[in-house]
Amino acid sequence: MAGTLSPQTIAVVKATAPVLAVHGAAITQTMYLKLFENPQIAALFNQANQKNGTQVNALAAAILAYARNIENLGALAPAVERIAQKHIGYAIQSDHYPYVANALLAAITEVLGEGATPDILSAWGEAYWFLADILKGREAAIRSDIMDIEGGWTDWRRFVVTDRRRESDIITSFVLKPEDGGKVVPHKSGQYLTLRFDEADLPGAKRNYSISSGPSADFYRITVKREPKGEASVFLHDHAEVGTVIECTPPAGDFFLSYKPARPVILLSGGVGLTPMVSMLETIAARHLDVPTYYVHGTTSRSTHALDAEVRELALRHGATNVTTFYDTVDDASSEHCGFITIDWLAANTPLADADVYLCGPRPFLHFFVRGLISAGVPSDRVHYEFFGPADEALVA
Repeated sequence: MAGTLSPQTIAVVKATAPVLAVHGAAITQTMYLKLFENPQIAALFNQANQKNGTQVNALAAAILAYARNIENLGALAPAVERIAQKHIGYAIQSDHYPYVANALLAAITEVLGEGATPDILSAWGEAYWFLADILKGREAAIRSDIMDIEGGWTDWRRFVVTDRRRESDIITSFVLKPEDGGKVVPHKSGQYLTLRFDEADLPGAKRNYSISSGPSADFYRITVKREPKGEASVFLHDHAEVGTVIECTPPAGDFFLSYKPARPVILLSGGVGLTPMVSMLETIAARHLDVPTYYVHGTTSRSTHALDAEVRELALRHGATNVTTFYDTVDDASSEHCGFITIDWLAANTPLADADVYLCGPRPFLHFFVRGLISAGVPSDRVHYEFFGPADEALVA
């Protein structure tokens, strides 16, 4: 197709932004219903995100952002990269894109009725395929880079649980190695694995879990919180023993530690959001001895605090890492930090104005700290964060 969008398409798509602001969620919900009429396409998606509505709202926000920025696609580059990485994780292929195009245009027609004029449908058809070609190109490049590394693979690969360890009352780690005995692609510290559980008698379930160990050519480790209503996490905690087979796609994600940190690093996490931070800290301890590092973690209590001994050992190995933990509640009066992490505390106890800040935690944690850090004057390009679940494009709005 053409290398640029036509002026008419840009004008029409931009003009539909107010309509999308009102009807976007209805369009994406209808789109998914039509898409999932095909069982093979439905099997590509994490259905948990469909049940709770997060994926519908995330896609609606992304489509609206596309319409509003159709004249400045550079502003969408981070979102495009995030989507491409997710597609790597879910093994989305180029031949899946026509199904989405057909479902999207049919949904626009159904929701907007007579408002879905031929000009609007034509413009959105062109806009969709323009963006699809960008994504397909980026995904092909990512896969090529993965296959250039020993241990690289695409699509799903069978892994075996070779070890499991209880890290706290609610968190357990699982070590995964390829069933074929081969190597794996060393991940970038902060990236995640996408797991599917078809071979473990949990068909259709897929989840993203951050890798909690440093890069390795031999194994990955994930560290999982048991969620009472979490189908996959309950399965892992209750049934994933040594020898259990789980399938994975290659490590993916656009959230990872810089290859060459240019300034001090603050690792900030809440709850099980510590998992990518521990991976980053292991890399810092091994490769970046001259980078001052501040690890700040918040969790409910000592009983829920995972990997604390490992973090402190890595800090000692590094020699320039300061570790601080906040507990919501404590069992005694000896804890120096009881309560919640605050922006003021970070400003007083870390080089906040001169550091790169990496964050991971539950959605309320991210909403509070991403907005708070930027409001406190930390440049937005120094605030790096990972989501649990579909990305909230309105996070810093």
